[in-house]
Amino acid sequence: MIGIIGGTGIYEIVEMGDGIETSVIETPYGESPEINVFKLHNKDVAFMPRHAKGHVNPPHMINYRANIYAMKKIGVEMIIATNAVGSLELDIKPGDFMVPHDFLDFTKLRQSTFYDTKTVHIDITEPYCHNLRDNLISSGEVVENGVYVCTEGPRFETAAEISMFKKLGGSVVGMTGIPEAILARELEICYASICMVSNYAASISPTKLTIKEVFDIVEGKKEDLVRLIYDAISRTPAERECPCKYALLGAEVDEV
Repeated sequence: MIGIIGGTGIYEIVEMGDGIETSVIETPYGESPEINVFKLHNKDVAFMPRHAKGHVNPPHMINYRANIYAMKKIGVEMIIATNAVGSLELDIKPGDFMVPHDFLDFTKLRQSTFYDTKTVHIDITEPYCHNLRDNLISSGEVVENGVYVCTEGPRFETAAEISMFKKLGGSVVGMTGIPEAILARELEICYASICMVSNYAASISPTKLTIKEVFDIVEGKKEDLVRLIYDAISRTPAERECPCKYALLGAEVDEV
């Protein structure tokens, strides 16, 4: 099964499928948002609205562990996530799509592991699934590489923070991509992200940042984003062959 975790502007993908079934999944970490399971390109697809219906959960209050655990519980093996981001580079423009290859984690308070009572050191040298990334890159016009910087939110970043992120090698900044990628790897789920650039970040933007700016860009590009995901799903093989499915091999510390 292929999972889609959508932020703003991607809910329309569900309407393109057949046989839509809706459920809320109970997990050890709480309930998931409402998940739609349907057929697309004769493949099982599960769509989860990251912020829950109505965009009610801000980035720092999303129950990331419940979300990823629920996907695993219903049989999802690959996740395509969408994230609205601000650009740190003038040549990555509002309206562009970027498929990140790495991330910098500047979150502070989030539960970022399933292993609080067991010692597991997961390898995330390559945090996004290589095969799934290649699939997305082949499915549309995207910026093929970049470093995603995740901040805690819900505020936007300061000019000094943006300057620091740029010096550290960041390409875009957002609030929702981490710990999703980490949690997916811990459950041996392939995970890749499509970042929709909605604005230039603070001090790079020529005007004051507003949430209206973000939603306006997202609204204008959502059809392209849905089409990109639609085409990527059509290219996804029935069987996955990548290291993600063996992520726990050698990661667990044996009891002594």
